[in-house]
Amino acid sequence: MKKIKEILGGLWKIYIFIWFTVLLLLLYPLYFIFLYSEKHFNKGFLLLRFHTGLLMYIVGIFTSVKNRHYIQKGEAYIITPNHSSYLDIIILYQTFTQYFVFMGKKSLAKVPVFGIFFKKMNIPVDRKSIMDGKRSMERCGEELDKGHSVVMFPEGTISANVPEMLKFKNGAFKLAIEKQVPVIPITFFTNHLRLEMAGLFSGKASPGVAKAVIHEPIPTIGMTEEDVPALRDRVFKIINDELEAYNKR
Repeated sequence: MKKIKEILGGLWKIYIFIWFTVLLLLLYPLYFIFLYSEKHFNKGFLLLRFHTGLLMYIVGIFTSVKNRHYIQKGEAYIITPNHSSYLDIIILYQTFTQYFVFMGKKSLAKVPVFGIFFKKMNIPVDRKSIMDGKRSMERCGEELDKGHSVVMFPEGTISANVPEMLKFKNGAFKLAIEKQVPVIPITFFTNHLRLEMAGLFSGKASPGVAKAVIHEPIPTIGMTEEDVPALRDRVFKIINDELEAYNKR
């Protein structure tokens, strides 16, 4: 029975990939125009929200997001979700309605066609390079100065034992304190069940509900670099407690 589910899940993964590619190619001319100049990035963001929303509808993934009221219009945040699936990125565009950018691994910028999102709008980072990491953090700071929120996955990558999380890195919290902007933790509960990071015909994969909760923003005004570990651990505990409570239920 498990193997049958994995085979069906593999076919569904292929279905997702086909539709993602088809929609991306159809919308690519608009992306090319909107992402050519920064003055049109907001239109590119709205197109991304339409694109990801349509994709999720076609493949049968629906979002359930609690506490959207915590997001204040015009406020810049450091957004720190747990990272459990490639779906996290797609679902973020259905979670937040106002413009944001996210930091992602540099290899994404080299993917044909898809790399357009990392040419200018989003922020690629080579985690093996200290200098490149520094430049990427400076770019994140510039986006915050413009009033744009930044998504940073504090785990850095997807855990091999999801939903169990990896240790959080300091970068997102150090930047939040440096710029004195609030941190918003997000808990993704079921993304790994919708699309688990395994082989094509292995792991969990199925349509269904992608559940998330937006936690109350944590202000950083008055904090200093000495507060980074405490802030990091506080955000980890908030997300981890929610995951544990959900998994017990």
